[in-house]
Amino acid sequence: MEELKEYELAGIETIARGVCVVGGKLLLCRAKGGTTTYLPGGHIEFGETGRQALSREIMEETGLTAKVGRFLGCVENSFLQHGKPHAEINLVYEIEVDSEAVAAKEDWIEFLWCPLSELDAAQLLPVEFRRLGENPASFFDV
Repeated sequence: MEELKEYELAGIETIARGVCVVGGKLLLCRAKGGTTTYLPGGHIEFGETGRQALSREIMEETGLTAKVGRFLGCVENSFLQHGKPHAEINLVYEIEVDSEAVAAKEDWIEFLWCPLSELDAAQLLPVEFRRLGENPASFFDV
């Protein structure tokens, strides 16, 4: 039996995600061979802040230094994963990376720059993030 990580045992994952927009394009990530995309980032480990986790994840996944900016908000998401209920809380921050040449250091993921107008076609998940295409600066404005 596969050993579960602490966040999997809790039933709800807490994830730090970054919004990086350069030249009208949003930095996205996807599993190689996958059909959906998501904002870069990853799990917040015990004792980390969301900003620390996001900076660490970007370094681990790309080798790039990320300048983590203002907190944009929180997006809750629930879905089925491998036929089982799954939930996550996404803490979302603005980020800047020190290069537009973003390559994955891990063999199971890839990064791409997607025009803001094509987030639907990129199947960005959770779907709430697709509103970034309308106006990324006011994504969480009510």
